[in-house]
Amino acid sequence: MEHLWAPWRMEYILGEKDKRCIFCEKPGQDTDGKNYIVRRGERNFSMLNIYPYNPGHLMVAPYRHVASLDKLSDEELLEHFRLVSRSVALLTRVLRPSGFNIGINLGKVAGAGVEDHIHTHIVPRWEGDTNFMPVISDAKVVPEALADTYARLVEGFGGESGV
Repeated sequence: MEHLWAPWRMEYILGEKDKRCIFCEKPGQDTDGKNYIVRRGERNFSMLNIYPYNPGHLMVAPYRHVASLDKLSDEELLEHFRLVSRSVALLTRVLRPSGFNIGINLGKVAGAGVEDHIHTHIVPRWEGDTNFMPVISDAKVVPEALADTYARLVEGFGGESGV
């Protein structure tokens, strides 16, 4: 039997869980690279998921702390989905996936890790990106470091500003 080592996970497993909202905290800091914030708009931003399903797993969230789509203003909603659209175009250009899973988990029972701040997941998918690992070992292999994916995506936007 082969063993996979991921010793950095133990810090997360045993560590104290931060009760603050990442979607409120991270954009308020002046450390976009450290926080993997890829794109900022006036009302929404995109950031890499630090526990991704696949390389390039982005999340788009409004700056304002709201739990559901119906609480977003028309301006927030429009910009949110424009940023989702632009993120898909960026990921297509830079990472060349075969397709995407795009979704919003509303509520804990639906799988929301942060249930009181709405956010949209954009997960790039490739032919053959599923294998035996999740089935027999409950593990997912992500083949690229977050910092490398981040650098590629920020460069892919080419310094453009806004959404």
